[in-house]
Formats: sequence, C-alpha cells, structure tokens
Amino acid sequence: MAILVAAIMLATAPVRANETEITVGVYHFPPIASVNSDGKVEGFLGGLLEVLEQIHPDVSFHIIHTSPKRRHLDFDAGLYDVIFFQSPDWGWTEKDVDITRPILADEELYVALKKPGRDSSFFNDLRNRSIVAISGYYYGFTGYETDNSVLEEKFNIEFSDSHTRNMNLIKADRPSVAEVAIISRSYLQKHFAQHPQDRDKLLISNEPDQRYQLSIIARKGGAPSADEMLRLLAPLVDDGRYRQLVENWGLRLPAGFLTSFEAP
Repeated sequence: MAILVAAIMLATAPVRANETEITVGVYHFPPIASVNSDGKVEGFLGGLLEVLEQIHPDVSFHIIHTSPKRRHLDFDAGLYDVIFFQSPDWGWTEKDVDITRPILADEELYVALKKPGRDSSFFNDLRNRSIVAISGYYYGFTGYETDNSVLEEKFNIEFSDSHTRNMNLIKADRPSVAEVAIISRSYLQKHFAQHPQDRDKLLISNEPDQRYQLSIIARKGGAPSADEMLRLLAPLVDDGRYRQLVENWGLRLPAGFLTSFEAP
C-alpha cells in the first residue's frame, strides 16, 4: 500500500527569525491524510500539524502534494528528507534511512458486495476475482509489488486513486470490473459513520490483507532527523492529545505504545 506523508527541512533561510519551516509532502491516504483543492492538508495529519504548530510557535509547515507512485522517486531525487506514517515494508528497507519506533497502526481489509451464500471464503483466491486497488499502494496479496504492469499479468486488477470510487464500483455490482476492493479499517469506519446503510450491503473479510505499524522515516544525515520529529511529537504523547487524535480518526496506536515516552 500503501501512505503517504513526507517532511522536508528547507535549506533556505527561515521565514522569520529563529523559525524552522518544514515542507510536508502529502499523498492521498485517507483518513490519515489528503490534500483539498486549496492545497490544505486534511484528515488525521491535518489535525496533527495544526496542533504541532500551536505548541511549537518556532516551527511552521508548508504542504507539498506528492503521490503514492512518486514517493520513492521524490525521496531519491532529494525533494524531501522525512516521511511520516510509513511501514518499512513499503519500499524503504533497502534505502539509506533511519526508522523511528512505530507511532500509528491500521490494517487493510477485503471488501465485496454481500450476496446470499457469499461468506469470507470469497476472498480465499483473489486470482479468480476482479480487483480494484489504489495505484502505488503496497498490498499483502501482491507480495508488496507495485508495478502495475506486473500486477496486471498476475491478477484481474483495475487501478484507481480513490477509495470512494472503489467503494462505488463494489456497490454498483459490476463483477466484470470489480468484485473485491482493499480498504483500510479506519476508512471503513469513517465510511460507515457517514453511510450506515452500507453496513448491511458489504461483506468484509475476517482476516486482513495486511496489518501495518507506521513510523517516521528519515534520510540518514538529513535535517530534520526522525528523532527531531519525535521531539516535536513528544509533548502531545505525554499529555494524551496524540492518543485522542488517533482515536478520533478511527486509527490505532501500535501494541505496546506507552502513554508517554522520552523522545531520543
């Protein structure tokens, strides 16, 4: 799948005296993050950045829109140095990066139209299903392959850039186009809160496609470092506001995440 959010410390002079400007690249990964038509970041990340600016008046965030497919190319090109809410399994393990402790958790589930006689075994062999997925996301059933041409050879798969479109394709009951979508648990919770009638229309897998714990990943030797970003986050963890933000968006803290921590 897989997220998502990158931060760049600009090498230029600060906007104001003693102010640090961090440019944040965001790709569409709801409800964790999205960018609206005005270029403003929304979702969990939007709320988090707003609070971080409130408690750190010497820090400002500038939003840059990237995409799931471009995230690694942009990193390799030096366009950003820090990326938030990523699993190391999403293409980072072979790069020269430092990875923080996990700070967020979620999982991806298979979704289909509920029909008589159809149960979770419907998801057992996805090679026999028509699938709709987000281009550039990492998925467990693909072995974390993200090359569309490779995936099209192995699966009957269509790509999009919108969970809303994927959900609508499933509900439209067009099996030649889409029988199965892969959608995060947090997005499903948000969707059902807004469309409670869909609970009885959709079949959700018992087992996830993948469970992931998301970290901050930084370029080795870059600025800001992952540890520096944790220091910015630490006050919100200590006073419980980070946990509240996570829960408000239907997300989860990783197993063993403490109510407070001493940032490095």
